[in-house]
Amino acid sequence: MTFEKLGLSEEILRAVREQGYDTPTPIQAQAIPVVLNGHDIMAGAQTGTGKTAGFTLPILKLLQQEKAGHGHRPIRVLVLTPTRELAAQVGESMATYGKYLPMRTAVVFGGVGINPQIDKLRRGVDILVATPGRLLDLVNQKAADLSKVEILVLDEADRMLDMGFIHDIRKVMALLPKKRQNLLFSATFSEDIKRLASGILHQPVLVEVARNETSGQIKQVVHLVGKANKRNLLAHLISTGDWKQVLVFTRTKHGANRLTEQLEKDGIQAAAIHGNKSQTARTKALAGFKNGEVRVLVATDIAARGLDIDQLPHVVNYELPNVPEDYVHRIGRTGRAGRTGVAMSLICHEEIKLLAGIEKLIRTDIPVIEVEGFTTDMASLKSAAANAPEQPEQQRGGHRQGRKRQSANHEARPAAHPGRRRGKPAARSGGEGKGPSRPR
Repeated sequence: MTFEKLGLSEEILRAVREQGYDTPTPIQAQAIPVVLNGHDIMAGAQTGTGKTAGFTLPILKLLQQEKAGHGHRPIRVLVLTPTRELAAQVGESMATYGKYLPMRTAVVFGGVGINPQIDKLRRGVDILVATPGRLLDLVNQKAADLSKVEILVLDEADRMLDMGFIHDIRKVMALLPKKRQNLLFSATFSEDIKRLASGILHQPVLVEVARNETSGQIKQVVHLVGKANKRNLLAHLISTGDWKQVLVFTRTKHGANRLTEQLEKDGIQAAAIHGNKSQTARTKALAGFKNGEVRVLVATDIAARGLDIDQLPHVVNYELPNVPEDYVHRIGRTGRAGRTGVAMSLICHEEIKLLAGIEKLIRTDIPVIEVEGFTTDMASLKSAAANAPEQPEQQRGGHRQGRKRQSANHEARPAAHPGRRRGKPAARSGGEGKGPSRPR
């Protein structure tokens, strides 16, 4: 399967080729024809599967073949995202793949001045990418007219619900034409998501790709370590491994700030990114991380949604997430576009049950690596790992049995794709220089 066979225009294909892509990912191969045929879609796709291009490419084609009338450009496509970073990523995707098309795109979110956004909207745009709160602010100031929207995209709908945007979403829905095409993308299909979809989508086509699976390009490992010794172990791994770029996840904003300060004291350039940071600070931190000025970016789950970082080699779970699916989202930041990556989790006694739930979800035992000098509380951790009771199914818990340990100087093999059908290869991106790459 190539992009040429999906019904995209030559202008779009040219932009795709210039990015070095020739083969669609599974979500792109399934979603693009559905969108082009005008159907509503409910798509299950996690981070790193190429979902953004899965709706960006067909939307550009639809706008291209049905040009708007003369005069002021109405907003024809509305993309709602939960975070500023994801909005920026979607806007960049629209600009990249629509570079040879006469489309105008605006990206609006809070945390920055609203007047430049108002000015851009008043000049007319075809595509508006927005976070819900800022969009409603613009509507209230009569700067955004949603009465001509033809296509609505809810990107990462599960995260929008988690962040409490349901009331804002309903307000936006009331402003849209009843006749429109609706595209909903979500990493999980909870009952809340199904209820939201039932009120928005009309006879949707369901597309699910590799949900709750981890890429075979990612080497996953666990370090069992006392809670008080986590920071020392992290600094040791970064320094001895000469890691130039590592994304570290914490559960809380305060934890992110505290860890960043501690790493700075250890002489490791670090920056935190979370919801309490201003947009200017978040943009600066991300830019420093991408250009190498910052070695460690410490983030919370919500802040990291939408981060698009090429060739990220290391992801560290400094603290495990409470929801097993979030582990899959986190480590999906590495091992992308055919490249390999390493995902490490620093596990203390209190997190053993969380780890069991993650392993049950991904149907893989994650190998344990010991680092000499960092074995505090190892005996009690091993005992807890062996005796962790099974959690209820709805909590996605599980037994942790038969764990194998490796020394730090041994390579852990990438986790295999769970649930792979016999005789059917798992979908993954081609390796660098070994096959085709795919757009995000």
